[in-house]
Amino acid sequence: MNALRTAVADGVTITRRNVLKIRRAPDLLGGVITLPIVIVLLFAYVFGSMIELPGMSYAEYLIPGIFVQSIVMSGQITGYTLTQDLQKGVFDRFRTLPMAPSAVLVGQTVGDIVMNVTSIATMALMGLVVGWRVHTAPHEAALGFLLLLLFAYAFSWVTATVALALRKPEVFNNIVTTVTMPLVFLSNAYVDTTRLPGPLQAVAEWNPVSVVIQAVRELFGNTSAAMPAPEAWPLRHAVPAAVLWSLLLLVVFAPLATRLYGRAVSR
Repeated sequence: MNALRTAVADGVTITRRNVLKIRRAPDLLGGVITLPIVIVLLFAYVFGSMIELPGMSYAEYLIPGIFVQSIVMSGQITGYTLTQDLQKGVFDRFRTLPMAPSAVLVGQTVGDIVMNVTSIATMALMGLVVGWRVHTAPHEAALGFLLLLLFAYAFSWVTATVALALRKPEVFNNIVTTVTMPLVFLSNAYVDTTRLPGPLQAVAEWNPVSVVIQAVRELFGNTSAAMPAPEAWPLRHAVPAAVLWSLLLLVVFAPLATRLYGRAVSR
């Protein structure tokens, strides 16, 4: 019990450190917020006028996709700051302190939830400006935001694992950008997956990003009965599938990141 209490206290301390780091480096948070705002304005006012969806506005279709895109971008910052701490020897200093080894990664990923909350809140306000609305009960909308934060936390562990494996900020940025760009754009974030060619449609339908976006759309009421119903199982059962995807990422990547962190600080 004492060991658990100590680990929790150490995790809270590291979380506080990472939150203070965000406050002292506003460029990190600014990058996460600014690009999605630009994309909202670009797609809503430029491309949105040319994309017609039966029974709903393009803005209501778009904003849930922007929510998840901002989460993916925030996850990249998680990994980037980890690689910077590795190069600066911060983890070596932590190793000399009487603290739980798990506190570093837990504090890092929990601290990034603050960044995600800020980013999602900004996106929601921008969405209201361009015409996005929630059409479900308050508890369903709350579940939508909680699902976004659950996926954000799980994805932070994914990027933490990649960062601890690659260890260099430049290499991490190149690899993760190469992977996450197709992950976002080969999804239902901007267009319905039924409009994609056969092989790409199958990939997009099973893409975890598509599943989370579809789940959030359902919880916010940003769907239309006039649009073709998805045929793939993950999109037909989007909410439980999104929870399963998030838990699967946590089960796989949290232990893997912890193991890689142990190897990194033992060198």
